[in-house]
Amino acid sequence: MVERGFESHMRAEDMTSHIESLMRRATASDGPVVFLTGAGVSAESGIPTFRGPEGFWSVGSRHYRPMELATHAAFTRHPSDVWSWYLYRRAACLAASPNAAHEAIAALEGALGERFLLVTQNVDGLHLRAGNSLPRTFQIHGSLGFMRCAAECDRSVVPLPEALGSTWEKGRQISEPERALLTCSRCGASSRPHVLWFDEYYDEDRFRFTSSLRAAERCALLVVVGTSGATNLPAQMCEAVARRGGAMIVVDPEPTPFSSLAENAGGAFIRGKATTEVPALVATIRSALAV
Repeated sequence: MVERGFESHMRAEDMTSHIESLMRRATASDGPVVFLTGAGVSAESGIPTFRGPEGFWSVGSRHYRPMELATHAAFTRHPSDVWSWYLYRRAACLAASPNAAHEAIAALEGALGERFLLVTQNVDGLHLRAGNSLPRTFQIHGSLGFMRCAAECDRSVVPLPEALGSTWEKGRQISEPERALLTCSRCGASSRPHVLWFDEYYDEDRFRFTSSLRAAERCALLVVVGTSGATNLPAQMCEAVARRGGAMIVVDPEPTPFSSLAENAGGAFIRGKATTEVPALVATIRSALAV
């Protein structure tokens, strides 16, 4: 039985029946259960969006917006300033804790094993801290906890040095010893944050573009949580499921393009907070799949 909290334009009992029908469809398939998450999951942990006033960053006398800083072009012009901004963002994420939605998703991976896949747009690392595994978590926009060679001497991605610490005040600049930590250990060139910038493209080996699409094309169930559909790969994943009439559930406080797509394709829109609705939905999935 579906727990309380599910909301839609349907009556509560009709939504319960509809969710159970979707679960039966998922049970009949041998494809993976795929969760696709966005900023709405982490917002309930207090992660700033960095698109409001807290996201602006000063370089000299000019104030930069996040979409101006999060580019390869900005890093080329102001590498130290861009690094400082990312270290400030990383510190804000490290100060936050995984919430009930993160924990429920991690528990579902533990129950389903290889039949589970998490595709996240979030770069904050909270899913991994909640217990999701790196092999079953596709971080399609990268991670604030990792860096790679800016000169592309190879394609390795490495964790940020622990010597950088976990705090970073807004406006703080990088010292020379810290700058030395942010260099490639192989060629000595500067390293860069391992994130997908606005003037860059998805690829497979770093951002699991093809693997994410293939998972959507064969998944038993796609659950979309806390994302508005503003980026390309998540939109393609949802469209792939909708085209084949696959089972799709969207969880969000407000309607989104994805919620409309799900409902039009026979899926479901659960209107509410991730911390309330995701644990309830995970319980329903586990009951349907007997795990």
